[in-house]
Amino acid sequence: MRTVLLAARRPQEVERHARELHRLGAELVELLVFDGGDTESHDAFAEDAFGRGDLDVALVAFGVLGDPDHDPENRAAAVAVAHTDYVGALSAILACAAHMEVQGHGTIVVLSSLAAERGRRSNVVYGSAKAGLDAFCQGLGDRLRPRGLRVMVVRPAFVHTKMTAGRRPTPLATTPHAVGEAIVRGLRRDADTVWVPPLARAAMSAVRHLPRAAWRRVEL
Repeated sequence: MRTVLLAARRPQEVERHARELHRLGAELVELLVFDGGDTESHDAFAEDAFGRGDLDVALVAFGVLGDPDHDPENRAAAVAVAHTDYVGALSAILACAAHMEVQGHGTIVVLSSLAAERGRRSNVVYGSAKAGLDAFCQGLGDRLRPRGLRVMVVRPAFVHTKMTAGRRPTPLATTPHAVGEAIVRGLRRDADTVWVPPLARAAMSAVRHLPRAAWRRVEL
């Protein structure tokens, strides 16, 4: 049976997505309550989710952008963004990994970002949190591979979503649909890392080697 567990802080707000999943072929879609920032609830959430049967794929796709223009001067706001985007995601991933180890298989797909590739002044807090999460997932993936588990890191460019509404798109901007298609292709070819769009891989290779004095002047 094609079963999807759709987890959100307010499940009633994603009911339309559940209907779309049914239309696309899911035979059962269950809505679960999940708060990425509430790490104390993650063990119970994973127990409930995996108690319904083996799960082949866990998609970890949550986070907050915060206020990139002002968070570096607002310590409480900066800490809140980092807690959700790094600590919360790490907690959820480890909770899922523990249950996948018991069942003996599974893939964890984690939404990272091109912002993780090199720190820049326009998103100091968000970018650093994604960088930490990206590095954690790479290491965890290598640790879990011999145990039959996979961690696939997805690095999209700017994605046109509710979170980025009103912000100026960066080069290589993409859409949720394109990210979804790239994830499916990545799963099929057993990829460790997925770049969206693919051209982003070459672009970020150039960015990583740009002298810091020059990078400091780039408006991104």
